[in-house]
Amino acid sequence: MKEKLFNRNFTLLLLGQVFSLIGNYTLKFALSMYVLEQTGSASIFAGLLAVATVPQVLLAPIGGLLADRLNRRNMMVALDAFSGTAVFLTLLGICGFHGIRRFHGIRRFHGSSWAHWPGQEGPILLLIGILQVVLGILGAFESPTVQACVPQMQTGENLLKGNAAVSQVQAAAGLVTPFLGSLFYTAVGIRPVLAVCAACFFLTALLECFIRPGFQRRPGGQKVRQILRQDLGESKDFLLKKRPEVFRLLLLAALASFFVVGTAVVGLPFLVRNVLGLSAGHYGAAESLMGGASVAGALTVGLLAGRLQKNGLQSLLIMAGAVLIPAGAAFFLPLSVIVRYLLLLACFCIAQAVCSMFSVLALSMIQESTPEHLTGKIMACVIALSTCAQPAGQVIYGLLFDLFSESVWPVLFPTAAALMALGCLSAGFLKRFTKE
Repeated sequence: MKEKLFNRNFTLLLLGQVFSLIGNYTLKFALSMYVLEQTGSASIFAGLLAVATVPQVLLAPIGGLLADRLNRRNMMVALDAFSGTAVFLTLLGICGFHGIRRFHGIRRFHGSSWAHWPGQEGPILLLIGILQVVLGILGAFESPTVQACVPQMQTGENLLKGNAAVSQVQAAAGLVTPFLGSLFYTAVGIRPVLAVCAACFFLTALLECFIRPGFQRRPGGQKVRQILRQDLGESKDFLLKKRPEVFRLLLLAALASFFVVGTAVVGLPFLVRNVLGLSAGHYGAAESLMGGASVAGALTVGLLAGRLQKNGLQSLLIMAGAVLIPAGAAFFLPLSVIVRYLLLLACFCIAQAVCSMFSVLALSMIQESTPEHLTGKIMACVIALSTCAQPAGQVIYGLLFDLFSESVWPVLFPTAAALMALGCLSAGFLKRFTKE
């Protein structure tokens, strides 16, 4: 008998992810707009993003270890509750700072000059930086826990469909929140946005309380050092000796993440707001369309779960690189701002759909190759390696986009070539992976 995909636990997990992602994406959008408006610099913006990803790289292995040792439901509840608390405390800090400024009669500064930034919005940006670090630490523990829950709830073909459903939820949140977030942020400012995001995290924690996953406590009585040595040793042996092809796939995903995240996360808001000089609404529309592209990519994987050729992952990388060529040409040719914006959107949306398919397929391949008792730790390695390249990518692309802000095609063309070369070089390895 065919197993039901949307069982009780998986449905609650998806609903929790809906509210958690709405909070995360809305918060990401609002903070991005605020920092760019106050500084006008892609490198400063990228620096704050990089700070947030460092804890995920350093702490993800510990998060994976805890996900395999502790009750995953309880971990998710606690972490989302802590996230809501962190956002709420940041809101209180910002309200307090604005209250002090009003008390002393200091007029709020609306410009973007670096010379005025530290004395006017510096304390608030410091709070934002601290919030990014705290959320990065909590995310380092939550992400491998959530990803480890999917193979615990789904098996066989439903595993690929389940990962596709999670990816669709992520993409759908990315589709809705930027556009609505731009309207909300423009209308009410940063403080009400923080309040809504805190409420989303608390609601997620409440929904996760009703998940009832199976949990088998591993034998206790060991010291912390022994547990770390044993669990990390198991992961090392699995990746380097038993299934080294899984480790190679992790490295491939990390390299792809370096180029894709640097281009999309740093490049898109900077290109739309600072290079093209368009409004927050234009950027919100762009993010929403890219969210729709992610939905389309994940939906394609879910519908074709039984017919997809996983050894064709290299063609997805080649396609992602190829579509960046016309995006670079848009800034090389003498085109109008709107034409450049539309061409940029079309290219980035295609790349986003392709990357969504690559992510779901690669994750499912890794999960299928991993024993259940190692799932949390291996998912942590997935997160650690994929995000390890992100801080460097964000900083490097931030500097590159600042350097080539007048004509950004020297950034986009080499990125396209690198992704296409990565796809070509990985073709043989991916074919061997599917045969083993």
